Amino acid sequence: MLARQRHAYILDRVRSDGGVRVADLVRELGVSDMTIRRDLELLHEQGLLEKVHGGATTVEQSALFEPGFSAKSELQRDAKGAIAEAAARLVHPGHAIALSAGTTTYAVARLLLDIPQLTVVTNSVPVADVLYHGGRADQTVILTGGVRTPSDALVGPFAVAALRTVNVDLVIMGVHGMDPHAGFTTPNMLEAETDRAMVEAGRRLIVVADHTKWGVIGISSIARLGQADMLVTDDGIDAEARALLATQLRDLVVVAAGAYPTIAAEQPEVSTQLGRPELGIVR
Repeated sequence: MLARQRHAYILDRVRSDGGVRVADLVRELGVSDMTIRRDLELLHEQGLLEKVHGGATTVEQSALFEPGFSAKSELQRDAKGAIAEAAARLVHPGHAIALSAGTTTYAVARLLLDIPQLTVVTNSVPVADVLYHGGRADQTVILTGGVRTPSDALVGPFAVAALRTVNVDLVIMGVHGMDPHAGFTTPNMLEAETDRAMVEAGRRLIVVADHTKWGVIGISSIARLGQADMLVTDDGIDAEARALLATQLRDLVVVAAGAYPTIAAEQPEVSTQLGRPELGIVR
């Protein structure tokens, strides 16, 4: 088993059970005690779990907790790949779309490289980078500008002002959490404001979020569940959540995690050619 597969398994166990023992992981994963302890140390350093004597527990996360892009890229890769595949099928030649920041939307962006005459508005540095350097000559990439967050989103007044000047066919948005009462949320208040401006710029809103986002609440709400035209999630989401979402959303798409090649695995190398993160780029 690869290290990233072990990490995903450990994080799933911690999330579902609230904690896990080293001895249990050694038995379940068939690796040495030292390997597990190194894994836990790494995940602890990334802020993804709390290392304790004999094992690990969930991090005491507040509604303000926001892991970085690299840390989030390690989570739910198969699910994100399947979700991205389903979302990318909704994008057609000639569309003007907006992509929010996030590792799932980054996975979507990588699947849009060959779609002709596409215009993409984004506040994500990694999304803009992968499209700018890997896309077609007849694609247009617009980076909003703004202040950079730990998740490589550009937010704040510059980003909001840019988004209020555009109109797009489709908004594909990743979120930090989704909850029946709080709706779609983020731990960054400026990002919430930016995301709300993006939602207003689009004719349709597609939210892409894996099952681990259900029940997670960030400090600031972006939109109510019912404001999304479609949620694309994976089959790890439980039956009760599916039933509730089906009553709130126009369309609920549940994909089988691992049904498609893992496309969220590659880490982006953000090019310095994009210039300062405060500036926007149009190609």
